[in-house]
Amino acid sequence: MTLNKYKFGDLIELNIIKNESCLYGEEDAIGVNIDKVILPMRGSNDSKNYDKFNLVPPKHFAYNPRGSRKLGLGFNDTEKTYIITFNDNVFRIKDSAQNIVLDIYLFMYLSRKEWDRRAEYISWGSSTEVFDWNIFCDEEIELPNLSIQRKYVDIYKAMVANQQSYERGLEDLKLTFDALIDKVKHTAPKRPTRKLLIEVDERNEDGAVTSVQGINISKQFMPSIADITGVNLKKYKLVHKGQFAFSGMQTGRDECIRIALYNEDIPTIISPAYTVFETKDESVIPEYIMIWFSRAETDRRGWFMSDSSIRTNLDLDRFYEIEVPIPDEKMQQAIVDIYTVYTLRRNTNEQLKKQIKDICPILIRGSLEDGGEPNGEPA
Repeated sequence: MTLNKYKFGDLIELNIIKNESCLYGEEDAIGVNIDKVILPMRGSNDSKNYDKFNLVPPKHFAYNPRGSRKLGLGFNDTEKTYIITFNDNVFRIKDSAQNIVLDIYLFMYLSRKEWDRRAEYISWGSSTEVFDWNIFCDEEIELPNLSIQRKYVDIYKAMVANQQSYERGLEDLKLTFDALIDKVKHTAPKRPTRKLLIEVDERNEDGAVTSVQGINISKQFMPSIADITGVNLKKYKLVHKGQFAFSGMQTGRDECIRIALYNEDIPTIISPAYTVFETKDESVIPEYIMIWFSRAETDRRGWFMSDSSIRTNLDLDRFYEIEVPIPDEKMQQAIVDIYTVYTLRRNTNEQLKKQIKDICPILIRGSLEDGGEPNGEPA
């Protein structure tokens, strides 16, 4: 068997159909990202003119020609029609090429890092690189026959089906968790944060701890990006397992309360500008408090309570006013346990997605080897 060489223009064609009748609206608007995923359009869509959007019917591809490093691309493998901004190109496999290339195989081919590098190389522009449609069509691709393509597509689809099944179970678990949180929100007595947390100020006086960390807007500890050359780390604050670190700076700008729970056995140190807390009594579980401060609703409350300065800070006195519903300890632990399982499974689901993405170049390489020796050019 041998591989057959084609130009993309022999296989694909633009299919730009405007949403002129406005049959599709905000709930149908999507975008594509560099991970080759179709996802709901971000940001406010209130002022969007949906009649100018392009339709993305089933079995159609969409890509953003403007970008850099990686190509934003997605494939609609559902039975639903979406719409995408007119800045994006929508294309499909030509009728005449249906017996040459499978749509999923083409998507696997275009999802590889090798293709991203090639697309970047042949793009043009300065501040914004453009991957022009005509340049795309002029590129060449080598393909094995349909039976070999189908063999490797079946492997890919089996992995996707497994990940999607896992994700459905994850969504069910999330619904259970949300129902519990909603019940607690409306039934448990609320207590202000000042009655739940107490400030701790323990300094790194002996300089034994040298691992400096900060907090990001994802409410996680992270290595500090600040230049600490010549800085006296003995003035830094110690954080032990089960303690919180809090920064009220730029809460309004980020629309996020910057707080994190430290879970490592070995203590770390943070800037003296941070505040360190621990729970006042054992009946309040730290992980439960962190779950509550991880909610978007609590972040919005913090944003609302921020001051009007340039930094839009959430002062400590205002932070102490935030109320948290506190159920009995058994219910707190149940919520923590469900959330812990959910988090672990969510991370596993992300790993499955990453494996699917990483397997694409392996499957394409295997199909080309099955189909015959390439002509010495990179696929």
